[in-house]
Amino acid sequence: MPNVGYCCRRVNLNWGWLVSAIAGIGTDLVKMERIDQAWRRHPERFPEKILGPDELRVFKARAARDRGRGVRYLATRFAAKEAFSKAIGLGMRMPMWWTRMQTVNAPGGRPHIALASPLAEWYAERFGAAHVSLTDESEYAAAYVVVESSQLNVRETL
Repeated sequence: MPNVGYCCRRVNLNWGWLVSAIAGIGTDLVKMERIDQAWRRHPERFPEKILGPDELRVFKARAARDRGRGVRYLATRFAAKEAFSKAIGLGMRMPMWWTRMQTVNAPGGRPHIALASPLAEWYAERFGAAHVSLTDESEYAAAYVVVESSQLNVRETL
């Protein structure tokens, strides 16, 4: 395979190589106390502004059982949205918006990113897979997002 210098994943096909490169990286660290204060000030509005429909359903169930679990869930999702917006280079401006990017868990617990329109279409035109990692401790929550470029055929580009 030709040396392309930025390959993080490659697949050998009969007609060439598909290459996937990192297109963006974003990270965010949020203080739990800040999220808790925002939620206390706006108990209904804050979660509804930040969370998408699937996230909101999980949040309500967790918060009903234990306020601390609700704060941790809000904080990790807030951090994930900030990290994702940095990875794609938009920040919080159109078509990126809080509720259009959701971090949902697969049945095994692994978090993955789900996008809604019009962000989903904008993203699909520019990027490949997105990966998210979340963590939280007593005082902080953090998220790390890696966005891959669209795959390209190396034989066609050389």
